[in-house]
Amino acid sequence: MRTISEVFVDLEQKMTGERVSIDNILEALHERGFGFLLLIFAAPMALPIPVPPGINIILASPLILLTAQQAIGRHTIWLPQFVRKKSMKRDKMVSVFNAVIPWMKKLEVIVKPRFEFVTHGMSSNIIGILGLVMALAVCVPLPFTNTVPSLGIALMAVGVIMRDGLAVLAGSIIGTLWVSMLIFVGIEGFGMITQTIKSFLW
Repeated sequence: MRTISEVFVDLEQKMTGERVSIDNILEALHERGFGFLLLIFAAPMALPIPVPPGINIILASPLILLTAQQAIGRHTIWLPQFVRKKSMKRDKMVSVFNAVIPWMKKLEVIVKPRFEFVTHGMSSNIIGILGLVMALAVCVPLPFTNTVPSLGIALMAVGVIMRDGLAVLAGSIIGTLWVSMLIFVGIEGFGMITQTIKSFLW
């Protein structure tokens, strides 16, 4: 099985036109497309940066769309046509890949194929369901509710891309525990907990 860095190298070699569209990238990534897009959208939201109310819903929308498709067992990604046709110059895309590939090679030392049965088959539906629940939790207008669930989704996405079941399990546990705590203590209780955490941090 090809590593992420090898996928990027192959993708770069296949880009022959002056511009590269999202459609071209998704076709080249095949079944790994879900993982890559989820990682792209989830990783920035996993940073511990406050997000204004309302913005979190906008940012969570792509995650909800993608995880819902995973949950129902789609193998190809549905996106609106105008989104699929978005493109950028090949030179810019190549420069992005050249910057990403060295980091991917470092990541491959830690994250590698293991417990692969967790990353495909019926497990994909379960990953989608858990990811959808976490994506919905991002919409809750409370501090840290975008950070931890997004981290869970990002870890699961990395696991799917690299066929690393351990990363998928880690992301599932982190996100599920956070959502469970939110449900168990309620929004008001959760707000008090996050305010307490913030007082210690600041």
